Amino acid sequence: MQTILFHSTIFGPIHSRRLGASLGVNLSPTDGKTCTFDCIYCEAGYNAQGPGKSGLPARYEVARMLEDKLATMQACGDRLDVITFSGNGEPTIHPDFPEIINDTIALRDRYFPDVKISVLTNSTMLGKAEVAEALKKVDNNILKLDSAIEQTVKLLDRPNKAFDLNEVIRQLSQFSGSGIIQTMITRGSHNGQTVDNSTPQEIDALIEAYRRIKPRSIMIYSIDRRTPEQSLQRVEHDELKSIGQRISEATGIEVSIA
Repeated sequence: MQTILFHSTIFGPIHSRRLGASLGVNLSPTDGKTCTFDCIYCEAGYNAQGPGKSGLPARYEVARMLEDKLATMQACGDRLDVITFSGNGEPTIHPDFPEIINDTIALRDRYFPDVKISVLTNSTMLGKAEVAEALKKVDNNILKLDSAIEQTVKLLDRPNKAFDLNEVIRQLSQFSGSGIIQTMITRGSHNGQTVDNSTPQEIDALIEAYRRIKPRSIMIYSIDRRTPEQSLQRVEHDELKSIGQRISEATGIEVSIA
């Protein structure tokens, strides 16, 4: 079974096809996975592998390890474009997420003041005011919306908590003009059910949602590595480009493709 990607709290820098030279921050366990989604395309595998035994990293440990890495990189003259919160699950479920963002901003300003801070979130914790306020402080608040059709979200992302798509879209609209919406486009099947969010019906629904949310920009991409559901297909660049052009023309919002 495919398992977790990251065995440390601070990892990289790695090259991100969307963000550049990225130093990763993993607020999930280093030996397991914790997430409010269980996406069939997740590169870190399914939640069934369990949360491990290491637990969530303590706030002070995250700050200490991040400062050590940034100080070393500064001394070596290493290139860095972005500090990215990602990893083996959903970063915003960490109980100290808002405080960790404040720590990270302070450390960024001290060592690499021109570097951006990005958070990749699945948008399930936006109902917590403190999480939403923390996300408003970062440079790239990258918020997941894989479909605007609830049945597709439940097939593709498999929420493991109470989920109301209309409420999530409403919560996403609080980041109008600043948030970045990220949408994975793929097709295949899972447990005998067809999954395809590339159809005209799906794109029409996404366009309507994007219009409601009014994000700063939209990222669309497709699978690039092995996925736990092996039937999933990569949507090639030319098709993504055509979808992106349609979205941009319909919404007036910038669309990037990876």
